Amino acid sequence: MNGLYAALTEPIVFAGNLIAVIGGIFLVAGLWTPVTGVVIALDELWTASSLYFSPAGGQGIHVLLAVLGASVAMLGPGAWSIDARRFGRKRFDIDRTRGKQPSP
Repeated sequence: MNGLYAALTEPIVFAGNLIAVIGGIFLVAGLWTPVTGVVIALDELWTASSLYFSPAGGQGIHVLLAVLGASVAMLGPGAWSIDARRFGRKRFDIDRTRGKQPSP
């Protein structure tokens, strides 16, 4: 109960947790995916370097979440996301025959 009380009474901790929860909901729904991914990445990097959140040695998970947030921001929304329905989905086609002679 002490941890929950501290999370609700400390404004910095509450703001960080609120950003993480709302950002997670937006990423699951696929809403504003690039912006949300960047916000999550910055929030997790700040959490990893903050004294308020991370116990000693617990920064690894926050760095991993920051990398995942940045990668989602760069890749964009999925096929079933709200962003894909509103703006269309960009597909990345990889040309594996580049530099090779086509077979007859």
